[in-house]
Amino acid sequence: MPQLTDEELDRLLYAAGDRARTPIDAKPDAEALAMLDRIMATDPHPHRTRNRVVGWGSSLVAAAAAVAIGVSVVGSGGAAVAGMPSPLTFEGSATVTETIQDAQAALAAGTGPAEPVRYVRTADWSLDINAESRDVKVVPQLITLQWEVDLSGHLTYVEGTTYDPTDASANSASRVTSTGRVTNELVIEPGQFATPLPDPPGPARDDLFSALVSFGMPEKPSAHDVVTATNSLLQQWTLTNEQESAVLRILGDADGAVALGTSIDRAGRPVAGLRVVSDDGTSSDVVLLSQETGRIVGLEHTMVTGNELFPAGSVKGYTLYDIDEVIPG
Repeated sequence: MPQLTDEELDRLLYAAGDRARTPIDAKPDAEALAMLDRIMATDPHPHRTRNRVVGWGSSLVAAAAAVAIGVSVVGSGGAAVAGMPSPLTFEGSATVTETIQDAQAALAAGTGPAEPVRYVRTADWSLDINAESRDVKVVPQLITLQWEVDLSGHLTYVEGTTYDPTDASANSASRVTSTGRVTNELVIEPGQFATPLPDPPGPARDDLFSALVSFGMPEKPSAHDVVTATNSLLQQWTLTNEQESAVLRILGDADGAVALGTSIDRAGRPVAGLRVVSDDGTSSDVVLLSQETGRIVGLEHTMVTGNELFPAGSVKGYTLYDIDEVIPG
């Protein structure tokens, strides 16, 4: 299977033209969480004074389809930036088993894609940080990826409405709304879309387990391993309801998930939440399951322990799945 060379990837990254440019010698990592955590631990680059930190979900698509991302933030004192998006608030109680069973019942009763498709529409956010003033703006974005069996494709970014995370009113909602402005488009030539799963997975649990393994999940996964690989898979494939149910079964069989109750996600949808903590204990991921369809409709990444940029408890990124054609402003 033809794949991008490092040199070709460099050229695509540079030509993609995102407002936040990655240096020409930077290589995106296929594992978004590991990449972002490594970025946060690296020394700042003194020649850059204002950059954009990309949310964790979009970096998977960026790595796979060669979209440029900005990652370095500089400033004096090394103090954490002020004003981060607030985590979703959950209420009620349920067990992990109950949460998954409710979602699987909704999946069985509902309708979804008849077959897995090479098409994904997501929403996520990035941070626009002024390193001198430490001011932060949240920049949502809507991403549409379409790719084909010949490994060609098309990727489009539409900017969402920017808001100040220190604005109590705006931050309490933290909703993703569209400005309609296309900020980046990338045409992927045949053979250049890199994926470990070019063919659609089957419907059975073993089929989905193998698919997740191809995205880096170990054979004996923790719940966090399952969620990390699931995020990678959902960045490239829209699954059928039967397949999503199989993924939830795999998650339920793994250790480490905690049920959170119910909430409203950043697209205004009622959801149930499951939290998994990273192996090193520094961050956690919240899986959002639609209470209406049972489908996985979101993942949120939160800091458990703080660092020089992100205080403990801050939301470092989110990705919303199954996004409608248009989210009005």
